[in-house]
Amino acid sequence: MKHISVLIPEGDISLSNVEGVHHIFSEVNKAYVRAGKGPLFYFQLVGRQRSHFMKENFFSIHPNFLITEDFKTDLLIIPALHGDIFKSVERNKELIPWIVDQYNRGAEVMSLCTGAFLLGATGLLSGRSCATHWIHVNEFREMFPEVVVVDDKIMTDESGIYTSGAAYSYLNLILYYIEKYANRDIAILIAKIFALDIGRTSQSQFIIFQGYKHHNDESVLKAQEYIESNYQQKISVDELATHVSLGRRNFERRFKTATSNSVFEYMQRVKVEAAKKQLEAGSKTVNEVMYETGYTDVKAFRDVFKKVVGMSPGEYRHKYTRDVTV
Repeated sequence: MKHISVLIPEGDISLSNVEGVHHIFSEVNKAYVRAGKGPLFYFQLVGRQRSHFMKENFFSIHPNFLITEDFKTDLLIIPALHGDIFKSVERNKELIPWIVDQYNRGAEVMSLCTGAFLLGATGLLSGRSCATHWIHVNEFREMFPEVVVVDDKIMTDESGIYTSGAAYSYLNLILYYIEKYANRDIAILIAKIFALDIGRTSQSQFIIFQGYKHHNDESVLKAQEYIESNYQQKISVDELATHVSLGRRNFERRFKTATSNSVFEYMQRVKVEAAKKQLEAGSKTVNEVMYETGYTDVKAFRDVFKKVVGMSPGEYRHKYTRDVTV
């Protein structure tokens, strides 16, 4: 039997993570019992105190283990942190060496959504891939530059460390874990019970691109503003470099360092984000949107859009248009 432990950090955390994980693993156990087997997972909560109040004291959680007690687990799950992420990590700094100790003693560690910030603070993600909520990707990169952030993925699995992307994408990571340690049939059963898309691996279609601007490079900021104000036009890298009075190679290097995107990637993402908004409105055809975002070649527009969003412009329009009737 695998021991699944959810860590209860101090402060405001995701209650849905805690209850959702418990609910799903409980259903797996029920399925095993129905098949004449014993339960596969044992679920427990661990924290720094016996009672944890949150959400203006509307809710409370009561861990059945304290971190100061003799404790062993196979999987330690860190739920999403809400509120000020940086303050949450600082408030829970006493948990950091304890998490590292659990990993060193053989436990796997899993962060859900912004729980990645607390996991990142342990150093266990250094040199490894990490998924987190796309809204906080830039903050995460700034705080943990040694971590490889995969903002388009909804999960990672590397050396006994798991991470998940935005919000409820943690459910896909839990399904993945169940398939890994139970079997495919059980994972499919759970996906059907909870009406989950078991095949989803990307959060690209949900990302709203907002170029990172909390840097100190005024020339790069000027270039970003120019791109965003002129996305309908075809802009060359040389043109941008001249606009900010920099040599091309120096400009490209500084732009990548400041924004984590190449100049070309940034221009593509700005154009695609503008196209997404127009497609969502539903009043224009795909071709009209293509021309209004500076593309003239249908295949090129479709290929770039699909690369960034994970689906074609037509599929995106059909899925998100405002005039869909039910």
